[in-house]
Amino acid sequence: MPEYSEQDLEAFLDEALPADLMAEIERHVRDDSALAGRLSAINSRRDAGVHSLGEIWRRARVSCPSREQLGSFLLGALDDDQEDFIRFHLEVYQCRFCQANAEDLREQVADRAPESETRRRRYFQSSIGHLQDE
Repeated sequence: MPEYSEQDLEAFLDEALPADLMAEIERHVRDDSALAGRLSAINSRRDAGVHSLGEIWRRARVSCPSREQLGSFLLGALDDDQEDFIRFHLEVYQCRFCQANAEDLREQVADRAPESETRRRRYFQSSIGHLQDE
């Protein structure tokens, strides 16, 4: 059985790990009372109000981009530094919260695509004859 770090277990409790690692740890917790005890100790420490700066940072999602920033990222409307950070956050850090937000935004855009095209066509048709050649 693999040895999990305290950070891994804290992230597990925060549901901040990739889905495959979450499932792996959950399987091992069922069979390993020592691992279950470590998770219990982390929860007890948290309940007692003893928090590290890292725990507070992760729980408050301080590094997570806003939904508006994620939308701008998906539209390609960010500067290179912001785009690089969000790509790292989604693809390397694999923040499940932000991945879910980004997927939701993608689905909204896909659902509204036919509606947007119809609106665009109506705008164009309503302006025919009002545009002048210059």
